[in-house]
This record gives sequence, structure tokens and C-alpha cells, in this order.
Amino acid sequence: MSHTAKKYVKFGSAIALIVLALVWVGYTGVQENKSYYVTIKELRAEQGKGDSVYAKHLRVAGNVQPGSINKVGTNADFVIVEEGQVLRVSYKGSEPPPDTFKDDAQALAIGTFGRDGVFHATEVQAKCASKYAPKQQQPGAPAAPQSKGY
Repeated sequence: MSHTAKKYVKFGSAIALIVLALVWVGYTGVQENKSYYVTIKELRAEQGKGDSVYAKHLRVAGNVQPGSINKVGTNADFVIVEEGQVLRVSYKGSEPPPDTFKDDAQALAIGTFGRDGVFHATEVQAKCASKYAPKQQQPGAPAAPQSKGY
């Protein structure tokens, strides 16, 4: 094999090694950040099937049960309700829950389900339904003019 051919083989091997390393880093990063959205009902069903539910990164949504929020510093314990199903959530984060996190707010908890039956969230997102609802018109107030669309 000539000197030039050896250079090409070394260069090609180095490039192949770099590409494989980047593929591996990308694959493991996606696997670690992947999260599955489940309903509370699906979570309860998975709980009875084995240990796989305890190893997955999950997202669970529901409405915050009134009176269930217990905030301590940046942490919060609360209960979410969805279609009659309830789930206790323990949020431990570096930032406090958002300002929209209140009773009856729609909440999305991201984290893992523990063997203790509590969802251990590392991130909480909330949307206050009343904040985004259209304003109610006062009785006796004049109707707002209709837009003609142009």
C-alpha cells in the first residue's frame, strides 16, 4: 500500500470514528430526553402491568384539585384530577411553579412515577383557564360592534 493510500485510510477511519461518536451521542440524548404523554387512567393501568412504568420519563395532565396545593419554597405538592381519576404530584424543582399554577388550573407535570404512587415532577406547566376565556358581557351593556372582516 502506498504512502498516499495509508493517509486516506487513516483519514477515513478518523472520520468514521467521529461520525459514529456523534450518532451515539445523539441517540443517547434523544433517549434520555424522550417523554411519553399518558392519562392518569393509562398510568394506573400500566402500574399493574410491571416495572416499566417506573423507569419511563412521563407527562401527565389534569386540573389542579382545589385546596390541594402545598407550596414550600420552590417545591409543591398537589393533586391533579382527570375524568374522575386523581393523582398526587410532588414537584421538586429549581424554580417555583408558574404564577398561573392555582386551584382548578390545567397543569402538566413532567417527571417519573414512583413506586409510592406519587408522580415525582421535575417540571410543572400550568394554564389558568379563566385567564384565556373570553370576557363575559355585562347585562345592559351595549353590544360590541361587529367587525366587517376587512
